[in-house]
Amino acid sequence: MTDRRRRDAAPPRRRSHHRSPRQITPRTHWLLLSVLAVTLSAALLLQGYTHHMFGITSDDVTGARGRNDTVPGQVVHGGPVIANAATSPHTAEVKAGTIALTFDDGPDPVWTPRILDVLRRNHVHATFFVVGTQVVAHPELVRRIIADGNQVGIHTFTHPDLARVAPWQRSLELRETQLAVAGAAGVTSALLRPPYSSENDALSDADWSVLKQADAAGYVTVLTTRDAEDWQRPGVDRIVANATPRGHSGQIVLMHDAGGDRAQTVAALDVLVPRLKARGFRFATVGDAVGMTAPVRPAGLRDHLQGLALIWMLRGGDWIVWLLGVLMYAAGAISVLRAVVVLIAARRHRRLRAVHRGRSWGPPVTEPVSVIVPAYNESAGIEAAVRSLLASDHPVEIIVVDDGSTDGTADLVESLRLPGVRVIRQRNAGKPAALNTGLAAATCDLVVMVDGDTVFEADTVRTLVQPFADPRVGAVSGNAKVVNRGGLLGRWQHIEYVVGFNLDRRLFDLAECMPTVPGAVGAFRRRALLDLGGVSDVTLAEDTDLTMALCRAGWRVVYEEGAKAWTEAPASLNALWRQRYRWCYGTLQAMWKHRGALVQRGAAGKLGRRGLVYLLLFQVLLPLLAPVVDVFAVYGLVFLDPVRVVGLWLAFLLLQLVMGLYAFRLDGERPGPLWSLPLQQFVYRQLMYLVVIQSVFTAVSGSRLRWQRMERYGSLQAPAPVGAEARPSDVTPQAPAFAPPTPYDGPTPPSPYDASPPPSPYDASPHPAPHDPFARSAPYDGPPPPAPHDGFRQPMPHETTQWY
Repeated sequence: MTDRRRRDAAPPRRRSHHRSPRQITPRTHWLLLSVLAVTLSAALLLQGYTHHMFGITSDDVTGARGRNDTVPGQVVHGGPVIANAATSPHTAEVKAGTIALTFDDGPDPVWTPRILDVLRRNHVHATFFVVGTQVVAHPELVRRIIADGNQVGIHTFTHPDLARVAPWQRSLELRETQLAVAGAAGVTSALLRPPYSSENDALSDADWSVLKQADAAGYVTVLTTRDAEDWQRPGVDRIVANATPRGHSGQIVLMHDAGGDRAQTVAALDVLVPRLKARGFRFATVGDAVGMTAPVRPAGLRDHLQGLALIWMLRGGDWIVWLLGVLMYAAGAISVLRAVVVLIAARRHRRLRAVHRGRSWGPPVTEPVSVIVPAYNESAGIEAAVRSLLASDHPVEIIVVDDGSTDGTADLVESLRLPGVRVIRQRNAGKPAALNTGLAAATCDLVVMVDGDTVFEADTVRTLVQPFADPRVGAVSGNAKVVNRGGLLGRWQHIEYVVGFNLDRRLFDLAECMPTVPGAVGAFRRRALLDLGGVSDVTLAEDTDLTMALCRAGWRVVYEEGAKAWTEAPASLNALWRQRYRWCYGTLQAMWKHRGALVQRGAAGKLGRRGLVYLLLFQVLLPLLAPVVDVFAVYGLVFLDPVRVVGLWLAFLLLQLVMGLYAFRLDGERPGPLWSLPLQQFVYRQLMYLVVIQSVFTAVSGSRLRWQRMERYGSLQAPAPVGAEARPSDVTPQAPAFAPPTPYDGPTPPSPYDASPPPSPYDASPHPAPHDPFARSAPYDGPPPPAPHDGFRQPMPHETTQWY
């Protein structure tokens, strides 16, 4: 029979139900996410290059230098300072009796200050060839070097062998080091010492190409005549002997103030400088030693500002990498914690169910059940859904509430002329309003709510309502399964339903803090819902909101894994995104709305301190942190040890596989789909992370989303399957096990439903208005308790709900 209800005589407004997803996705959030992703990628690339591509190593690591056919003879046999290499090369010798001490690889926070102290005590000056990354890390030391009367020269940014890198990379190394010096100390230097260089006769053809390119950029190359070989740490006496010249000719002595333990270098200086002074040698910077005019000059304002920006950018990159490292460890710890918690809880839940299986919940529940099917444009699957409900082995009345469908959903159900099935038509007002209409029309104390894209197995209703033998139980969650699990996307959602949702439900059931009874398969005490004022439309996740309200009202919500329902999952990434975006945002709304449970006692406190904390930790915080693991994995493959990174990723995958195998075993599923788990980690998991990130952005910014229906594919058949195999397309409906109720003439619904119809949650507002995140009126917070409903007994003392 059919009931036609109209809330008013006004003609329904024309609504568009097929809006572009761009209209429900705030573009500003995508812009922010894109900027964040680009900034993070740039910071990681820069940090990885500057810290891990090269680095300070011993001066002999590059081995033989190769042929030197193109090196001019006057350079091979000339002085250690080389100018005009690209045009008419010439060299300069150090003045006789002059020692130019040079220190490479610094500045170092430990050894550079000690070397400067020795030089100051002996009243001598030296030249420090600095590495750009060290300058960025310790700019104050560069300022001290110059303030003490010493010179600075360029020793590249990351200490690569310039002869073995591309020309563009050489230019980058020199330019970035010059900017770092300009930003740190406000000066520029024309002095260059290539890493791993030594004396003139060691120059190769590749080295000569470096010198010519450096000359074109305005640099004068400074080689050495004496190598103290302090990088080998041979002992103080050997360092002094290596640095002491034979005769009275001028020398450029190579030493190091960074790159390792330089205690021997510091001690050798305390011996070498006084000894050479006693022999009549004078000490000078390289510029003074060869008579150069002002090789170190004040930097221009532009170079100084660019240098400061470079320093702060690299320092910011260091902080970002440090923070990502902390977050990566946090994400890893949370992931392992969740795996351990859910596996232990699932095992304990299984044991408890096995122990109590013989005693069940109490006397068998045989009373009839009202099944409410809210439907909006469900013509593709509504017949299969209704026929599967009629095939139940438990007495049911079926109420299909057509919420203003435009595809003939109500006409289709009516044309079937199935006994015990009523169709109620109403203007499009949203799923919560449709559920409330069905709740008002229901004649049974137990109510099952099922989506129009879901089919039940024959024993689903009977199994689902058995926990109501316990008078403390107010709602029961069933076991929703994906029916269209063909293809990768369907298979991945199947894995998520079994491994993610069902493992969590076992944990929530054990901890008595179930936050969600899914809309696809859930049962409720009708009077418990009416006491709460019906189904709220305040959030986009009305099922989560309703379940949390029941928990806070003192009712127990349990999970019955034997009550299976088969539902259509999104078959495209676009549809999946929209569905999960709505779910996640609605869950955030519900969590915010019921945050008061955190400080309550009893059942409400369990929901708050167990359920809400779990959701916040593992369904909000973990997805926000998890991309850090993936970012660091890519970073590690490029810049760190790829073997270690791959090993860690395989360990994480193994953990997921163990959880999957156990979850599939608990659900009686074949583990075959788990072969796609590695692919799921690369694609599907990233999409879910983006959904959570986008939802949090939406919530924080105060944007408002509206509900959109999912596209239906017509993959449902009745009766519901026992496994994933194909099912017959039609069955003969069973007669209802109880006399159908008298014709429903549209009685006035209870007061909670008399309010003006809420805006349709199926329609996305073209211009969402900003609002305070989640701060919306809540029908559960504050209204006075309604009067007892006719036809229901008053609850016993231990069943009385609490208002909050």
